[in-house]
Amino acid sequence: MDIFSVITLMGGLAFFLYGMTVLSGGLERMAGGRLERSLKKMTSNRFKCLALGAGITAAIQSSSAVTVMLVGLVNSGIMSIGQSIGVIMGSNIGTTMTAWILTLVGIESGNVFISLLKPENFSLVFAFLGVILIMASKSEKKRDVGVILVGFAVLMYGMKLMSAAVKPLAEEPAFTKLFTAFENPLLGVLVGLAVTAVIQSSSASVGILQALALTGAVSYGAAIPIIMGQNIGTCITAVISGIGVSRNARKVAVVHVSFNLIGTAVCLTAYCIAKALLKPALISQPIDAVGIAVIHSSFNIITTALLLPFTGALEKLANRILPDGEAGDAEHTLLDKRLLVTPSVAISECDELTVRMCTLAEETLLTAISLFDNYKESLREAVQKNENRLDRYEDELGTYLVQLSAEKLSLEDSLRVSKMLHVIGDFERLGDHAVNLCEAADELYSKGLRFSEAARRELAVLTSAIREILAVTGLAYRNGELAHAERTEPLEQTIDGLVEEIKSRHINRLQKGECSIELGFILADVLGDLERVSDHCSNIAVAVIELSRSSFDTHSYLSGIRSDDLTFKARYDEFCGKYRLPENNA
Repeated sequence: MDIFSVITLMGGLAFFLYGMTVLSGGLERMAGGRLERSLKKMTSNRFKCLALGAGITAAIQSSSAVTVMLVGLVNSGIMSIGQSIGVIMGSNIGTTMTAWILTLVGIESGNVFISLLKPENFSLVFAFLGVILIMASKSEKKRDVGVILVGFAVLMYGMKLMSAAVKPLAEEPAFTKLFTAFENPLLGVLVGLAVTAVIQSSSASVGILQALALTGAVSYGAAIPIIMGQNIGTCITAVISGIGVSRNARKVAVVHVSFNLIGTAVCLTAYCIAKALLKPALISQPIDAVGIAVIHSSFNIITTALLLPFTGALEKLANRILPDGEAGDAEHTLLDKRLLVTPSVAISECDELTVRMCTLAEETLLTAISLFDNYKESLREAVQKNENRLDRYEDELGTYLVQLSAEKLSLEDSLRVSKMLHVIGDFERLGDHAVNLCEAADELYSKGLRFSEAARRELAVLTSAIREILAVTGLAYRNGELAHAERTEPLEQTIDGLVEEIKSRHINRLQKGECSIELGFILADVLGDLERVSDHCSNIAVAVIELSRSSFDTHSYLSGIRSDDLTFKARYDEFCGKYRLPENNA
């Protein structure tokens, strides 16, 4: 084996790892909303969690990504440690899919149809088709399919390069002797652990082992302990992800490590006993890529079957190692950065937090409006507390969404991020206006002031319209209902007209001496805040409508419906009739 073989091996490994990264990223984007919906189905049923973990890992070809995602979900309080155990076990089974795909490299046959399954015969075709889809297709999903095809082709080509590079090693006695040494079970486990920990991917380390196995120098006796060690080494990702998170989130890493350590200890003990007592001839036989895939799958299935009934015991073990209530435990975060490895999941959590902002903003404003009729200090404090929460939500969401924007997102996910970036500022500003209304109510209460009867009747009509626009906007955003969103703008125009009419009437009352200047200032502030509330509701509704149209040209949309939309005019007339101010002499 010369220097050129070493260079080929390094290049093949680079292609292999890069192809796996591209393939995993493309599959994750393709999964998109389906991955998100699957996560919503997580329950305490261990078998459902097991199937979910296996399915997601097989779909995105990355157990490391699933593990990091679990740490993030538990750290955010979205998922319990008990639910994560089943998913961890399932991900260990799902990750074995990669080894089976890589067995295609070892296919040898004179049959033309079987030969077509060899990577060198189809991977370049995949690469060609993938590049055509990426360059020529306008569809985001088709381009993602192209990325997956190219990633798969690069991965398989890298595997082929590694196999070709190490082929001369079959003639090297030192290489054969090296793998004979690995038949020592403990040494084999340590080697598998170390290699996997360095590259942080059990799929990649198993692929490297399969490439080496094609030389014929790797025996079953050497491969079995190495594969067991690889399953322990993959835990390094969970351990690293557990740094700086809540105690419950760190328990995910503890469970992952415990599961693989216990499984390896049991299986390695059984292997050593069988080897000593039965002395099977298979142990000294050379293993091929298929044999490695079989051992890899069997180990993970056996380990899962052994420990699945003891998920409760694993959780208790994690609680014993990391007991609750100790000083320095991190609090749950609103949005964990670890979820960025799976953008569709991160976007889903942003969506949920934005919906919470929507509901909180609506509740806060309704509470503030109620203070004008029934002032209570406790309600005043609740409004301020909620406004502080809205500030925090807006700050963390804004930062997180900007980070998400830098990720490779599907068109659908990119539009969802844009929608949230458009509305979170409006939700936060609704909280600010609620505080302003509280201050006006507080001034009236503390000074013993009271609006005139006519002004109170007019405000009653206006606040009724405000309550409806808040309700309609909330339904539109939370449920994505266009029918409600399209009612918001004509109602906002109606509210603008009410505000102008109330201001005009107030000036008349001032001129007649029926209202004081001090009350006039307070009324003007209240009217200004209520008008701005309707404006923000309009902005939110327009974002919902524009998302459905894959566009965010707000000015164009508003100009169009106000100028020549008959439905808009009909709804505007409807609201004007519904929210009519009482006659001046009433």
